[in-house]
Amino acid sequence: MTFENILISKENSILTLTINRPEKLNALNKALIQEMHDAMKEIEKDNEVRVVVITGSGAKAFVAGADISEFSDFSIEEGAQLAAQGQELLFNLIENFSKPVIAAVNGFALGGGLELAMACHFRVASDNAKMGLPEVSLGVIPGYGGTQRLPQLVGKGKAMELIMTAGMLTADEAKELKLVNYVVTQEELLAHCYSIAQKIIKNSPMAIRKAIKAVNANFQYGVNGYETEIKAFGYCFGTADFKEGTTAFLEKRKAVFAGE
Repeated sequence: MTFENILISKENSILTLTINRPEKLNALNKALIQEMHDAMKEIEKDNEVRVVVITGSGAKAFVAGADISEFSDFSIEEGAQLAAQGQELLFNLIENFSKPVIAAVNGFALGGGLELAMACHFRVASDNAKMGLPEVSLGVIPGYGGTQRLPQLVGKGKAMELIMTAGMLTADEAKELKLVNYVVTQEELLAHCYSIAQKIIKNSPMAIRKAIKAVNANFQYGVNGYETEIKAFGYCFGTADFKEGTTAFLEKRKAVFAGE
């Protein structure tokens, strides 16, 4: 895969997707969102890939926000379409991705950048990371899921405060709020993500896929998460991964999973 705005590398079943617009602090624009959509669709079909790590190029920014020059003159209808297309093409795609997606937040993750990180299944931050949703300072609100995912992660009251003040969090503050799972040095960031990924890879990719779906169901309006869990649990019993996992346990050996 060759792209203009992103870099792809793959090693030991871990794929790293690096957003590569350093001159713009990796700001999101339409072209980048489309490229990431296309890349993620290809990654989903690649059976060799078991975990995806998303990060930004350079040491300054994961994604410093959206490219404001692209939409500063949009109409009401164009603004709504911008949000709807972005959510469908990328943010919802990542949230419901069938393989684990880890955000390696290296520097600024503001506006659309924090929304992208929040769409990932969990986040690891470098100690120089700064996170926030500054949209109200521009006369707009978060439009890529920020008003929905931030309250899910940090609670309604704190999310309201962060959105209304347009304030920024340090990496340590983000960890205290459980917005990120870990804070490490810039030099250790990717290695730490890869270490977690290696633990994930040892487990059943089928079961992980079903677990992602079941956890997400709890946050979807009109969906009964318990029912989703029950169906997913039952489904697992008919898979090769379940047979291998239970057989390996009874035989006191490590399971070797190949997926469904």
